[in-house]
Order: sequence, then structure tokens, then C-alpha cells
Amino acid sequence: MDVALWVALILMLGGALVLWRWGSRSRRAAELADARAEAQRWYERLGGQLMNLHGDAPAVRQALADAGERYNAAGSQLEAANTPHQFALARETALEGLAYIRAARTAMGIDPGPELPPLAAARGAGMLTKEREVNVQGQTYRAGPQPGNQTPYYYPGGNWQGRPVPAGWYSTPWWKTALGAGAGVLGGMLIADALFSPAFADPGYGYEAGYQEGFSDGADYGDQGDQGDQGDYGDQGGDFAAGGGDFGGGDFGGGDFGGGDF
Repeated sequence: MDVALWVALILMLGGALVLWRWGSRSRRAAELADARAEAQRWYERLGGQLMNLHGDAPAVRQALADAGERYNAAGSQLEAANTPHQFALARETALEGLAYIRAARTAMGIDPGPELPPLAAARGAGMLTKEREVNVQGQTYRAGPQPGNQTPYYYPGGNWQGRPVPAGWYSTPWWKTALGAGAGVLGGMLIADALFSPAFADPGYGYEAGYQEGFSDGADYGDQGDQGDQGDYGDQGGDFAAGGGDFGGGDFGGGDFGGGDF
């Protein structure tokens, strides 16, 4: 009798273990499938916008080139991804590309389209709300909330060398040059200090008011709620059409900006 009870107990425990392992495996498979579908969804939307949006203005061409770079990078990430985290990185890259699409549409003077889920790399960085112009080592650097002939380079926001770099338009992609070692890093630090430190090389911004007047609160910019689908951004169809563009080579290469890599 006792032996029969022990056998029954062992069989029950074994069955429970098998069911638990099966359920765990199923949950992992479902999580992986969801992550893959989410990344693929944004990647396909980015590709659709790149096919339909064109322009000749320098700011438009540059933003489209950067979006094209992110599209290629996201595609490579999707091909190599086999974990939810890797698919999440591909999703982030595709969202960065769509941020450049919105920038290109802004530069063309048309509706940028629906808001996107917040970029992980841009959280806490804020966004420019006022034009700035500084001189560093004999060179003039400009930044502002709107594109122009003197500020054709868009940056979606992020952190570089521990410094928040707000989203906005810049006269040169100094953050990319500063990714190198030595003088490039030092020069980038000086530029960042000049542009974003209220008391340095920018007398128009005081300690108390500079942050609020210069760019909006990073927390507000970074925390925009649900990162799910916030509108049919990729299904805008013909609304994204305009003249002829160039998707070649941009100044924001492969993985420079993905997931906070500065």
C-alpha cells in the first residue's frame, strides 16, 4: 500500500514537472514570437515610409539618409536576432529610423505624422526649444528646434559621455566625430558644454532659467507612456510622397545610436 502511494506521488510530481516545463517553454516561445512581430512591424513601416518620402533640401536628404541607415541596421539585427532582447534592439533601431522620417517630413513643412513610442536612448535627454549659437575653438556651432540651411542635421536625442544631448537640429554632427578617441572626444565635450551648459559660452541662458528655456524637461520627453502602437504611422500611404531623394550613406552609421550606444 505504501509503495503504491509513493509511486502515485512520484508520478503526480513528474507529471506536474512536465506540465510546468511545457508551459514555460510555451511562454518563452510566445514571448519570442511577440518580440519578433513587434520589431518586424516597425521595421516594415520604416521601409514603407522610405519608399514614399523624397526631397531635395539638405535637411530632408540628410534625414532620409539617416533613416535609410537605420533601416539597413534594423534589417541586419532582425536577421541575427534569436532572443526577445535582440528583437527589442531591432525594434529600437527601426523606431530611430522612423524618428528621422518624422524629421524629414518636418523639414519638408508637412505633418510629421503620429507620435512614436519614446526611444530608450533618448529618455532624459529632452528636446531643444530655442536656437543656440556658440563658438568653440574658432568654429561656430548652431542648434535649434527647427531645420534650416545652417542646421541640417537632426539628432533624436540621447546621451554622450554622460551628457544629455537633446533632440533637435544641429549645424554639424559633432557627436559622431566625437565618438573617436583623443582630440575628438575633447572637442565633443567642449561643444556639448558650450551648447547645453547654461553658464558656458552662452550668456543668453542663466543658471536658473537656462534649462527650462533651452530645452524641455527630459523626463517629460522620455516618459510618454505605453510603448505600444500609438497610431498607424506606417500606413499613411500616399501622404508621404514628394520629389526625389537620396537614401545613401548618412552621417549616423550602423550602430552609433542604437539603444543608448554613445
